[in-house]
Amino acid sequence: MPTPSAASRERGTAPVVLACGLATLDVTQVVDALPGPDEKIVARSLDVHAGGPALNAAITAARLGCTARLVSRVGAGAPAAAVASELAAEHVELVDAAGEGWNLALSTVLVTASTGQRAVVSTNATTLGAAASLPDGVLDGVVAVLVDGHHLDLAVPLAAAARAAGIVVLLDGGSWKPGLDALLEHVDVAVLSADFRAPGAADDAATLAAVHQLGPRTVAQSHGAAPIEVAFWDRDGHEGAEPTRGTVDVRQLDLAAVVDTLGAGDVLHGALLAAVAHRGVLGRESLLDALAAASDAATASVTFPGARGWTDDPTTVEKLRQRVAP
Repeated sequence: MPTPSAASRERGTAPVVLACGLATLDVTQVVDALPGPDEKIVARSLDVHAGGPALNAAITAARLGCTARLVSRVGAGAPAAAVASELAAEHVELVDAAGEGWNLALSTVLVTASTGQRAVVSTNATTLGAAASLPDGVLDGVVAVLVDGHHLDLAVPLAAAARAAGIVVLLDGGSWKPGLDALLEHVDVAVLSADFRAPGAADDAATLAAVHQLGPRTVAQSHGAAPIEVAFWDRDGHEGAEPTRGTVDVRQLDLAAVVDTLGAGDVLHGALLAAVAHRGVLGRESLLDALAAASDAATASVTFPGARGWTDDPTTVEKLRQRVAP
């Protein structure tokens, strides 16, 4: 794999990372139970924050000692201004590719108080009002890139340029999306959610193999509190060769300690982005350790409210920084 952070370490500076994908405005309410048909309930609390997998990952990486850049579409208007302001407060550089008439994606999140589980309704991204061009120099100084499968017209050329420049490219594979095959061609490491299924794949093993056939040499899949499954294929291996497999254990929590699972996957991917950037050359063992560090960050995040509640606790932030950047 590429050497993402050697130059940064020599200079004593924070490695620069880039996340490309979805930014949203999240409206989160904590409820005792999800409402049924025609039922009106009263929420325990209300919170409004910037969200989206790539945005949360970029902020996570920034909190874990990286200089972070986000390529997304935010646009104009009050919701967009709130998102841009939050990114600035988190010291994340926004490269906004929104065109005229772009409408920021909105998400409504209901968190069940007793379990921390969440239900999400989102408008997600559309191409209306989109501008497909990116400014020159968007990859300047970048040592690792994360793409989340959204805004593929931006992500595909960006990932291709990163791969050509020897920059490691990671995928947050939340779900299969039309056109994702074109992006996977330029991905080094794909980390899939438990719900991810490649078209035509009957099970997890078939999904990992199908994703590998589209480009990545390393494919992993998370399973909530169960171990993360990882499959490595040799770069010179022949077609149909069996991968080397590994697992990453997930730290177990008492159910009472789980406050909110919202954004745990985003934290996993942002922490992995940071861990990869801090570590440099990634062999199998170092990648497994990076995934373990990222898993620790995701586990810690669910003991706090919201996707980034953990960032308000300096002790937790410092502990995770040391874990991610050994």
